[in-house]
Amino acid sequence: MHNALTPETAQHFAMIALGHVRREYPYKPGHVLAGPEHARTPSQLHPIFHGSFDWHSCVHGYWMLARLLRNFPAMEAAPSIRKLLDEMLVADKVAGECAMLAHPLERGFERPYGWGWLLKLASELKDLEGGRWFANLQPLTDIFVDRFMEFLPIATYPVRVGTHYNTAFATRLAADYAEATDDERLMALLTDTCLCWYGKDEACPAWGEPSGDDFLSSTLIEAECMRRLMPAESFPPWFDRFLPEIMAQKPETLFVPASVSDRSDGKIAHLDGLSFSRAWCWRSLAKALPETDPRRAVMEKAAADHLESALPHVAGDYMGEHWLASFAVLALEA
Repeated sequence: MHNALTPETAQHFAMIALGHVRREYPYKPGHVLAGPEHARTPSQLHPIFHGSFDWHSCVHGYWMLARLLRNFPAMEAAPSIRKLLDEMLVADKVAGECAMLAHPLERGFERPYGWGWLLKLASELKDLEGGRWFANLQPLTDIFVDRFMEFLPIATYPVRVGTHYNTAFATRLAADYAEATDDERLMALLTDTCLCWYGKDEACPAWGEPSGDDFLSSTLIEAECMRRLMPAESFPPWFDRFLPEIMAQKPETLFVPASVSDRSDGKIAHLDGLSFSRAWCWRSLAKALPETDPRRAVMEKAAADHLESALPHVAGDYMGEHWLASFAVLALEA
């Protein structure tokens, strides 16, 4: 098993995503039907992100393809990725995506998971091959920046579940966009909000992990969010308080990959994503510690165990295949 993203793996993942980002059915819509005029096909509702079973999975499928193109521009799939981006990330299709969001009842559409992924996609497109795709996407990007700016000041409490509603994951992804675009106002809001939400947390028991359909570790993604947003000198003391027993491999659940009983069940298949997201977080958090810190070896071993558990299952059933490769890339590149 490789612990890093290889050209061969990148090509494999690219072909998986190219096979589903324009696959319209099956599809799970996420919008509110305000009237009969809103009962439309996926591609009518979402001219770009109508594949990959649901809107957010399609968005992070595009992110992964852009990421792979950046890192492996000569791979066999690269021309197909460029063709996809040239055909889909165009002004009229972006306008169509924006139009659906204009209805007042769509205020909470994809909040916050899809919001974070859209900004993560935009950050990856920034400066990629001249930035033309980034510029084309900007009207849609601006909508989700505005939604973060409007929502976070009224979000009194974080959401700590291991699924799409998790606030730490979305703000963690949004921070990459804020940095890539030098959006100091957004970055300040993300930082202040997360310090308010999580700054006093300590001795996290991780007692709720894993739930039956988690694909995020609510514990580790909170730590990764704080690593990303806190000043470098402030994070280690916070992390020491938050997970004080790493050397004893406690909380134990964070070190044991989840058992996946049925990968044809879309919710249960989420648990492979949990392994990838834990591996991503463990690796990223370990790198934030001094090289001499003995916790690094424990954390890197946990990451390797979770990667080994999930990597064989990226493809095979569409319930996982339409999204898991994106999370594998996060883990392999950490």
